[in-house]
Amino acid sequence: MRTIKRKTGMAAAVLGISALVLTACGAAPEEGGGDTNAASDYLGCIVSDSGGFDDQSFNESSFRGLTQAGKDLGFTPKSAESKANSDFATNLNGMMAADCNLTLTIGFLLGDATKAAAEANPDKHFAIIDFNYDKPIANVKPIVYDTAQAAYLAGYTAAAQSKTGTVATFGGIKIPTVTIFMDGFADGVDKFNADKKKNVKLLGWDKAKQDGTFTGDFEKQDKGKQVTNNFLDQGADVIMPVAGPVGKGAGAAVKAANAAGKSASLVWVDSDGFLTAPDYKDVMLTSVIKTMDTAVEEVVTADKAGTFDNTAYVGTLENTGVALAPFHDFDSKVSAETKAELEALKAGIIDGSIKVESPASPKS
Repeated sequence: MRTIKRKTGMAAAVLGISALVLTACGAAPEEGGGDTNAASDYLGCIVSDSGGFDDQSFNESSFRGLTQAGKDLGFTPKSAESKANSDFATNLNGMMAADCNLTLTIGFLLGDATKAAAEANPDKHFAIIDFNYDKPIANVKPIVYDTAQAAYLAGYTAAAQSKTGTVATFGGIKIPTVTIFMDGFADGVDKFNADKKKNVKLLGWDKAKQDGTFTGDFEKQDKGKQVTNNFLDQGADVIMPVAGPVGKGAGAAVKAANAAGKSASLVWVDSDGFLTAPDYKDVMLTSVIKTMDTAVEEVVTADKAGTFDNTAYVGTLENTGVALAPFHDFDSKVSAETKAELEALKAGIIDGSIKVESPASPKS
């Protein structure tokens, strides 16, 4: 959830998701098994951002991909969980000391530390989730996502499902990989209003001004709960937190509000929250998914096979790098009309007849 160019910027749970192809702008090698019996002299490693590997979102999905790659390829991954930004360089140095073949770093905030480690260790390979350098680095592969596309569908869904005529979104830190979700969500709400001649209000983000509500971090769940309660008090009944573990605070607020008689729901991000954040599945309308686990597994597999390259992978609706999750328990509450409209919107985004743009959208 956190990244892209500085100057601008669960696969199994997704209906119809096919194998990713990790080549330029999205095509992907087919998934392979690998020898799970023979021990491997290859070592894949991972460094989290401060959200930690149990964030039920961004870091967790990436870690799951590396773990699966280890099972397939016969190695035990080495991991380092960052508690603060000051841990990034230390953790990366530890991976170099451990002689990792490929080190995966997770997120925008690790951009500088990853670059420094890569330049100091040109014989080692790196991949970074949600960060794309203005000038490519020979031994670093960016894995980035045009999440505005899937968030557009989520915004349209939220507007269609709202009973109060008010929806909301908020972020953790104001960085491109957060605001890209909010931009797409806002455009989806606008599309619903234009098509249906409605006036669903969006709280928490003004795309034109690139300004909105942020908690200031990706850790403090109480902040997420407070912001969500403020939105609920203003009448919002569908809320999308783009804030990693802070989103758990939003989930707690929505559950408490519903227990007190409201009828609100959540839109999760990065992974299918119905599966990865089950404490809130009863209020989970849908999720904006980035298939980070599949991408990570494929990048590691390619590296071990000797086919590493530094071309950025860009996940889109077309290559199933991003997707709108199933509605799960809310499926019967989403009309056939809305579902058909979402399919048409998805097709339009894929064929280019519908433009979904954000200042944070990645370039291939």
